[in-house]
Amino acid sequence: MNKSYSQLLRDIESGEIISIILIPNRREVLVEFINGEKKLIPIFYNDQKILRISEEYNVPLTVRDIRSEQRFANFITGFGLTLIFVLSLSFLIRRSSKLLSNMQNFSGRSSQVKEDDIRKYTFDDVAGLNQESGELKEIVTFLKNPQILIDLGAKTPKGILLVGPPGTGKTLLARAIAGEADVPFFSISASEFVEMFVGVGASRVRDLFKSAKSKSPCIVFIDEIDSIGRQRGAGIGGGNDEREQTLNQLLTEMDGFEPNNGVIVIAATNRGDVLDRALTRPGRFDRQIAISLPDRKARHKILSVHARTKPLCDSVNLSNWATKTPGFSGADLQNLLNEAAIYAARKHKSNIGNFELDSALEKARFGILSKPLSDGTKRRQIAYQIIGKTLVSLLIPSQDKLEKISLFKSPGDVSGMTYFTPDEETIDSGLLSRNYIYRKIVVALGARAAEIIVFGSKEITQGSQKDLENVYFWANQMVTKFGFSDLGPIAYETERESIFLGKDIMKNRQEYSQNTSKEIDKQIISIANKAKEHAIHLLSDKVPLMDSLVEELIVNETLESEFVINSLNSYLSTN
Repeated sequence: MNKSYSQLLRDIESGEIISIILIPNRREVLVEFINGEKKLIPIFYNDQKILRISEEYNVPLTVRDIRSEQRFANFITGFGLTLIFVLSLSFLIRRSSKLLSNMQNFSGRSSQVKEDDIRKYTFDDVAGLNQESGELKEIVTFLKNPQILIDLGAKTPKGILLVGPPGTGKTLLARAIAGEADVPFFSISASEFVEMFVGVGASRVRDLFKSAKSKSPCIVFIDEIDSIGRQRGAGIGGGNDEREQTLNQLLTEMDGFEPNNGVIVIAATNRGDVLDRALTRPGRFDRQIAISLPDRKARHKILSVHARTKPLCDSVNLSNWATKTPGFSGADLQNLLNEAAIYAARKHKSNIGNFELDSALEKARFGILSKPLSDGTKRRQIAYQIIGKTLVSLLIPSQDKLEKISLFKSPGDVSGMTYFTPDEETIDSGLLSRNYIYRKIVVALGARAAEIIVFGSKEITQGSQKDLENVYFWANQMVTKFGFSDLGPIAYETERESIFLGKDIMKNRQEYSQNTSKEIDKQIISIANKAKEHAIHLLSDKVPLMDSLVEELIVNETLESEFVINSLNSYLSTN
């Protein structure tokens, strides 16, 4: 308990205090009592009374000067604050210098690939692209012997634009050109040009071409050029952002005031429709080569190339697997063999067989399949959907070939799996007949038709939702694009460019009246209803066959196409 000032005076008078230490700066006295206890007691400023009474009662009183201690404490505090400030300033300076150094290095990153790596790629490694390789072999001749062009007064092409779907071998073609010509190869992704700092992308373009010119003749490969090569003035109101500045610099480097003799730019994109017109004009990208998905013969060659390093069983016929993979790109085919090798390794096999390839193909098409429903009633209803769709495809008949049916579900799907191999001739030609599209709609409605026949119209489910979406898509295409309806040979919807390419918003409005829109809806509904009745008619007298196949599917969970076809032929021959 703290003692008061008055109690202090009484203690001095009663002889309870041995000594007093006066601390003037703090206005306190340190009092030592007879019992050894020490206490700090506050006093008045310039207190004379405490001096007189201590002298009167012979209590020793000393004065302590703490100014030196305060000066030392102030020095330590000031030094600490100064040190913290200096360290903080040093940290900020180092961060700023590092940031500036990174900004300078943004445009100076090396994009050259080692020449030893490039020489490993030749046109022999680019299987399935014979026509495209033939076009590019001329570039190799220009790089090896440019005097041929000089003698004729011609100029070496400055740019080659490779346009095609992902995975079709655009990058591999560019590497093969550099490998065949034995010249330096500079490779960079177009997205690396655009940074958060204004002007860095343009600076990087300048540095890239400066390095390329110093080692000409050479090849500069820009992958995914659409990330910087989109039409300028993109969006509503346009703008002059960092991407457009980078594009402007690229246009100048390719065909500006200074020639870039000996530097051939090869660019790849799968969005050639969005590129700026100034980029695709002659003098910049002189040649545009369309690289499409490989046909059956090309797929066979691609599979043969990728199978060189994989031990295949003697029973594996790559020609058959090329037939089973329409629409696959070169990257898809490479992944197919790789997945098959993983399946073989998982089962500790030394060779890759047809079973592993079939499993890999199924995974590529449908993803990881999940087990069918365990509920007996729902399982049976899904089985009727699958069998109904399968029988309609065989009865109509469809040009797409039935491969397999299964109760196993792909991710995001409620019903099972019915897979058809698309007709290769139709895919290659790109021509779709009215009858071909109508048959696809009828097949898509086979599952709904089976439900109506077996369970009634009030017990149908949404299990065929994806098929119904396909029905609307194809029926809409027939009416609005292909002129396959009673409205006449008119394309009511055409390919229109997005407003985010700087086009007028009003360009995307409907170009036909509201009455015409209603007629279009009527035609779409009419086609769908006609196809549904067609599917019901095909299945109405096949209920015993459906029942038999459904039982087989429920027991085995998967049926091969040959079994279903034989069952149908046997039923038709006896009825």
